[in-house]
Amino acid sequence: MSVIFPSIDWLNELDAKLNNDERYADIAKKWEGDMIVVVEPEGNLKERMVFYLDLWHGKCRGVAMLKDPAEKQASFVLSATYDNIKRIMTGKLDPMQAMLTRKLSVKGNMAVMMRSVPTVLDFVRCCREITKEIL
Repeated sequence: MSVIFPSIDWLNELDAKLNNDERYADIAKKWEGDMIVVVEPEGNLKERMVFYLDLWHGKCRGVAMLKDPAEKQASFVLSATYDNIKRIMTGKLDPMQAMLTRKLSVKGNMAVMMRSVPTVLDFVRCCREITKEIL
């Protein structure tokens, strides 16, 4: 099934991918922290989209679309414009480079994030593998 990023179908597909990917389960086995991803409107995206992912020890315990990031308290809040997220999803922008150049804003414990670079990169790999169509 081909799902369009960003959408609830894409988020549900990512949930399934994270829970069935042995490589991600192994690499992220020590990860503890949920996240909110805010995609700000730009280009083809006309309104803000907010995703919630509950990530815990190499599994995804749940996902949700939120109307507002303030609906949940999460360990990390990542936000970027649609075009920058699209560039990350299509492999044209390295996620760590995006953080360092502030094309991707991260709120949360940066020490944890920086110690967990392999987990972050493998999470992005999973996102990329399910992202076949972009809005």
